[in-house]
Amino acid sequence: MSQKYLVFVSAARQLCGVEAFSRLLAQHFGSRAATHVLDADLLALVRALRGQDAVIFNFPIVGWKRHLFTPGLAALVARLMGKDVVVFLHEWLALDWKRRVVLAPAVLCATRLKFSAPEIAAEFAATRFSRFVAGKRQVVPIPPNILPSDKKVESEHSRALSAQRRAGRLILGQFGSIYPKKQSAVVLQVAAELQRAGHDVGVVFVGSFIRGMDNVEENFFAQVRELGLSDRVTVTGYIADDDVLAGIFAEVDVFCYLFAEGLTSRRGSVLAAALSGRRVVVNAPLASDALDHHLLFQRLIETSTIRLVPTDADIPTVAAAVLAAGSEPVEPFDVAREVDALWTSIGTRIDQ
Repeated sequence: MSQKYLVFVSAARQLCGVEAFSRLLAQHFGSRAATHVLDADLLALVRALRGQDAVIFNFPIVGWKRHLFTPGLAALVARLMGKDVVVFLHEWLALDWKRRVVLAPAVLCATRLKFSAPEIAAEFAATRFSRFVAGKRQVVPIPPNILPSDKKVESEHSRALSAQRRAGRLILGQFGSIYPKKQSAVVLQVAAELQRAGHDVGVVFVGSFIRGMDNVEENFFAQVRELGLSDRVTVTGYIADDDVLAGIFAEVDVFCYLFAEGLTSRRGSVLAAALSGRRVVVNAPLASDALDHHLLFQRLIETSTIRLVPTDADIPTVAAAVLAAGSEPVEPFDVAREVDALWTSIGTRIDQ
C-alpha cells in the first residue's frame, strides 16, 4: 500500500515532541504527504483532501480549549470523502478528561489507530470507550524529535556550561519539556545526592516549562532552593536551532531521566539525548518486552549508550549509575543508518 497522506499540524512555532513528529512524518513521506494546519476552515480542508488517500492525526495537535470541535469535524469530513483516518495516540488516560472528550470523535472515526507505546495501547484497550472504536490498532515506533548536528554553535548556555566543566563540575542534563508527569524535578534529587557525596555537580534542563499547568515553574524552583542547588541549575528555555542544541548537548556529561512508569518507547527526548553522543541513565520499562518493536532503542541499550537502572531504582542507585556512566566513553554508533531503518519501520507500520 502506497497511500498519499494529509498530515495535520498546528501553527505553533515552539514544537513539542509530538508536533515535531507530525512534521518529520510528512518530511519523510516526501511526495506521498502534504501538511495542513488543523483549523475550523472546512472548505480549505476539503480542497486539501482532494488527491489524498488518508489523513493523519497525531494527537495532541492543537490546544483543546481553542478548538473543541475541530478534530472530530475534520475526521468526519475525511470519512465522508472516503478517506482513511489514521490517528496517533501518544497518551490516553494521562490526558485531562476534557481533552479526551474532544479527541474521542476523531478516535471513533479512525480506520487505523496507532499507539506510541504498547503501554498506551494496553491502557486504551482496557477502557470501555475502546469497545466502540473499530479501527485497526498497532504500535508504531516513535523517532527522536531531533537528530545530532555536526555543526555545534556556541551560545550563552553552552559557554557557561563549558566553564563549569573546565572547573571540574559534572554536568547532569535532561532534554525536553519540563512538567510534573515527566518527573523532571527528580533529577534535582539525583544532583543533591551527588553533592552530598562530595561531587561537584550542575544540572541543565534543555527545554521549557509546559504552559497552562499551574505553578509548575514556581514549584520547580522552590525545590531547587530547598535542595541547595540555586547556583547549580540552568533552564535554557525552548531552543529552536538544532545546531545550538548540539552545542549545549556537547557540554553535558550524562543525561538522566526517571519516569513513574519506567522508560516507554514514546520518549523521543530520550532518543535525542542518546544520539547526541552522551550516555543516558534511565529507569527500565515495567515489561521486559516493552521495547521489542523499537529497533533504535534496542540498539542504544545494547551498546550501553542508554544505561538502564531498575524501574523502581532509588536516588542513590541512580546517582551511582550517573557517576559510572560519566566516566566511560560512548561506543561509536552509525546514527544515520539506524535512524533510516527506524523511519522505514515507521512508514511500513503506518501504511498497514
